[in-house]
Amino acid sequence: MADFITSTHRKKWLLSIQELVENCRAANQRAVEALQKYGATRVECQPDGTLAYPGAPAQGDNGHRSLPEPLTLAEELVIRRFYEQKIQQVSTAFSFPNKIQATAILYFKRFYQKWSVMEHDPKHIMLTCIYLSCKVEEFHVSADELGKGIQQDPQVVLKNELTVLQGLDFELIVYTPYRSVDGFIYDLEVTTSGKKVLLQELKLAAQFVVDSMMLTDVPLLFPPGQVALAALRTANQEEPKVDFNRYLQNMPERQKQRHSHAELIHVLDSIDLLVKDAKQPVESDVRRIDRKLKYCRNPGLQDEGKGKRERKEKQRHKRGSHDVQMVNAVDNHPLDLNEIHSVKRGQSEGDAML
Repeated sequence: MADFITSTHRKKWLLSIQELVENCRAANQRAVEALQKYGATRVECQPDGTLAYPGAPAQGDNGHRSLPEPLTLAEELVIRRFYEQKIQQVSTAFSFPNKIQATAILYFKRFYQKWSVMEHDPKHIMLTCIYLSCKVEEFHVSADELGKGIQQDPQVVLKNELTVLQGLDFELIVYTPYRSVDGFIYDLEVTTSGKKVLLQELKLAAQFVVDSMMLTDVPLLFPPGQVALAALRTANQEEPKVDFNRYLQNMPERQKQRHSHAELIHVLDSIDLLVKDAKQPVESDVRRIDRKLKYCRNPGLQDEGKGKRERKEKQRHKRGSHDVQMVNAVDNHPLDLNEIHSVKRGQSEGDAML
């Protein structure tokens, strides 16, 4: 594998917070403009391999359908976080190595630095990212196996493969914090008096911390080595296994790093703060936003939903009018007990027919 220092991961895919926000805002704005112009936001792959909005020009308010409400930046973030969690769940269900899971999440994050979830279905992109991750890491799982394992159409996985590759600029080599955790654990074994058993426990704890970090913006902002160090420090603080502060103090001089100890601590603190401030998606919010997303990608669904509600309302109104008529009949024409029972039987039969 190529060296991280010369990799595209370091040169192109480590962003500043400002770049990250601007990329997401630009993608969101493009989707909003497409919704206004074409009446839908979904992007489809054309026969020649190009991507385009297939919808017709949007209809205005002069007697035609109204446009659905687009997703906000905050709502897009909720959807992305939700499907990043799904990547971890699918990877666990298939017993994929951490490397597969992390690579798929990084592909997913990178793809949606260029596109909005309103333009490409995040569920389909999620599946394709997992499939590509398995191919790149030489962990063979066919599209059929992946689709059947999670009850999804395998063709969806293959259909979006070129789209995802283009979104990643065909730059598929990524470096994950899990491998860096392994390297630091080995270094701790060599340079400290920590017991091997305790260090293995620290390694497992740090891997769980990395799992949570992967569901934030941290992997797009910091190199995997710094993310791994932050995870090890957090895991060691929760249940001390080694004198990690002393290890960090000696690291800059021993490894001849450009950063001082104070600068290193500042970076680790910044990572901890981002992880602490990250919010995980709430199920009720995901459902609400997913409904908006479906309407943006296919506004016809909104019209269908409106039609169903109108039909139900008409049925409800019709039944209510029937009840009022029966009450008026009783008030205007007093009936004996047998006649009342006869009317009620007739009403019940009418309800059953409806």
